Amino acid sequence: MLDHPLQDLDAWLLLFSNNSLPVLRQTRRRLDEMRQNLDAVDARELARVILQDPIMAVRVLAYIQPITGRALHHDITTVAGAIMMSGIEPFFHRFEELPTIENMLKGEDPLALLGVLQVIRRAQRAADYAQEWARARHDKNPEEVRIAALLHDLAEILVWCFAPKLGLQIRHALADHPGLRSAKAQGDVLGFTFLEMQIALCGVWHLPELLRELIDDDNAGQLRVKNVTLAVRLARHSANGWNDPALPDDYKDIGELLHWSPEAVMQRLGLEAPAAPDQPQ
Repeated sequence: MLDHPLQDLDAWLLLFSNNSLPVLRQTRRRLDEMRQNLDAVDARELARVILQDPIMAVRVLAYIQPITGRALHHDITTVAGAIMMSGIEPFFHRFEELPTIENMLKGEDPLALLGVLQVIRRAQRAADYAQEWARARHDKNPEEVRIAALLHDLAEILVWCFAPKLGLQIRHALADHPGLRSAKAQGDVLGFTFLEMQIALCGVWHLPELLRELIDDDNAGQLRVKNVTLAVRLARHSANGWNDPALPDDYKDIGELLHWSPEAVMQRLGLEAPAAPDQPQ
């Protein structure tokens, strides 16, 4: 496990590319169960399992890109498409004996495992929000939007897995300095931001250009990117509790995206909208 930053971004990319990336223990367990009876595997159910795990999702997409490059004139941008292109049996042959995050962090500070699981849970919630809103907008491919939200914080997850002490250092810096911006804390510890690492990983792993665009917050003027960005924002702010002071702005911006009122957004989230003030008699 790393306890100090590497010399530059390229060194981090090499570290991640030269090591087998760990998945959630639950993901490995579900895949091992399916492996026992390949004839009964439902590709849609397989895709649903993968789409709950950011690292497994990116492993599948990175695996399929060289194959599609030889066979197709366009990228495969969804997990379901990747499974169809690969075939069920070759897929399970490729992804055997997967390492798990839980085993990788065994023996480390318990806060490290808690930290990475919190980020993954946040990514899962962002993915659920993004896909629901994409469907409400009648997006041409809601799964693409879901994957972009799921992978938005992949770099942060990988740093927690391979350098948990640095993940904790960034978290402590933010906790100790409430006004400190996340990007500044990341830059101070790593020398660059998670977003910069994220975009670089997309290039090294030859992920579809579309997903790179959707993950990049700098493209927030695009409707689909805004869908992803707002889902990630809501998941991040609500992780602090539904009383987070940033949430009212989130409800307003989500409402503008979907042409809903902020109160309607809150209702869809299962929250109670604030009562209107009493009118004077």
